Amino acid sequence: MAEIYDFSALDIAGREVPLAEHRGKVLLIVNTASKCGFTPQYEGLEALHRELSPRGFAVLGFPCNQFANQEPGDAAEIAQFCSLTYDVTFPMFAKIDVKGPQAHPLYVWLTAQAPGLLGTRAVKWNFTKFLVDRQGKVAERFAPAAKPEALRRAVEALL
Repeated sequence: MAEIYDFSALDIAGREVPLAEHRGKVLLIVNTASKCGFTPQYEGLEALHRELSPRGFAVLGFPCNQFANQEPGDAAEIAQFCSLTYDVTFPMFAKIDVKGPQAHPLYVWLTAQAPGLLGTRAVKWNFTKFLVDRQGKVAERFAPAAKPEALRRAVEALL
């Protein structure tokens, strides 16, 4: 059976990153978009990352353009937007699919580990969040509307 550390993904600069680089950390994995009503969550995600990363926490952002074309830019545009608009320092990855036949294997695994409402697996919208514990197990799935600051208690419980 696969575990999260078996996966890798291209980062926003095009470098292959094994998720094993994050072994032992609590992770919040989020599919992001630059032109979504939830885009201001970048601010809260960055605040969590900055405050809790010294304790072994990381946010991992995975841009996705599958929901109303709300992430149309290329990697350079996404990186520039995140940096200039929200001063994002957490790891950002290359744009991926999070559902459907071309879904990234990481997201196939995440959605199998933590189905959504009524057992549905598919990610329904931007800013769906998966909280992963230090052992690499998915602890919880959060809906897009769940604000990062509201997740702090769940994150800290795993730290």
